[in-house]
Amino acid sequence: MSAQPIVAKNPIVEGALVLADGSVFEGELIGAVAPGGVASGEVVFNTVLSGYQEVLTDPSYAGQIITFTYPHIGNYGASLADFESRRPFCRGVIVRDLARRESNHRSEAHLDATLRRYGISGIAGIDTRRLTRLLRDTGAMSGAFGSAGEAALLAAAQAEPGTDGVDLVAQVTTPTAYTVGSGDRRIVAYDFGIKYSIVDHLATLGEVTVVPASTTAEEVLALAPSGVFLSNGPGDPEVVDYAVGAIRDLVGRVPVFGICLGHQLLSLAIGGSTFKLPFGHHGGNHPVRHEASGKIEITSQNHNFCVDPDSLGDRIEVTHRNLNDLTNEGMWVRGEAAFSVQYHPEAGPGPHDASYLFGVFDEMMRDPHDWRDKPRIRRAPPRRMAGLPAPELGLVDLVPTTAGAV
Repeated sequence: MSAQPIVAKNPIVEGALVLADGSVFEGELIGAVAPGGVASGEVVFNTVLSGYQEVLTDPSYAGQIITFTYPHIGNYGASLADFESRRPFCRGVIVRDLARRESNHRSEAHLDATLRRYGISGIAGIDTRRLTRLLRDTGAMSGAFGSAGEAALLAAAQAEPGTDGVDLVAQVTTPTAYTVGSGDRRIVAYDFGIKYSIVDHLATLGEVTVVPASTTAEEVLALAPSGVFLSNGPGDPEVVDYAVGAIRDLVGRVPVFGICLGHQLLSLAIGGSTFKLPFGHHGGNHPVRHEASGKIEITSQNHNFCVDPDSLGDRIEVTHRNLNDLTNEGMWVRGEAAFSVQYHPEAGPGPHDASYLFGVFDEMMRDPHDWRDKPRIRRAPPRRMAGLPAPELGLVDLVPTTAGAV
């Protein structure tokens, strides 16, 4: 029998997670070393069973620390092809058990190495069941973790502003416009934190020009789009007032489709209001009822804020409703070629029950005056399109490793 290679291990570094209410969780530090031994943010939990890489690279998590409720994370490594944006924007990662080694032919690096490469700190060995129950009962709250003492971590947690009143969109939007796909019509997609899977779906409908969040209505209309898409994104919609003004000027002049933050911004643009949910919707198994048909869609969701349908009165028709808490999940702006949903029809990760909504947008662009009540046909997931921005820091120089290896 040939001798097995000896792999040096980094020593285990103990750390702690401290929430703003003083709750303490002990664990082991993973990923990048946090500056000053402290990483802070708003702590939320996500219930997906797979797709951790897509979750980590979703820009909607800017300003937040992601807790995975599924206990075993990292078992299939990380692949550049599964990135949903140019880099992770989350503040940190919390897991119960980080796999020691990955096992997948597509893997390009271990999850721990990927976190280190992108400067994302994490903590493992946490009792995520206890943490999730606490967040569910008390609501999302700020927290801090790292190698610093508990007093320093508590101070950092209590000083963390969270996502209320903070313009996180400005931190994640593309700095310049870019184009993906081709076709005989153009779709302008606002990047409030857009996911690559969304662009993939839109590119099956035509040429997609992705523009920065601050793009004005006049600049969009100058591109002569067949439709305008309002993307997902992080944080408080009421502070993204520059986008609200642009959307207000676009409704009624061009077909509009929004999801997630785009849904909230559309509601603000037509005179509505939003509010923050206790602990948000983060996961791939949220049941949503399509009100017209009564059919149930299992959906992928990631948002902390919600549209108040009562604030819009007869201005909208509620099209979808969340069956867990009966909150608004979709609307049509009466008399206009404009609709939106709160969840993610592109999945990435998650089920594809709602992929038909891209077909609805297709029908709207074909005939803005006669697009409702069309058959709801589920669409197959598209392939990854060429032309998407490459990650700012690639994985090409990372070799698949065992967690903790030098």
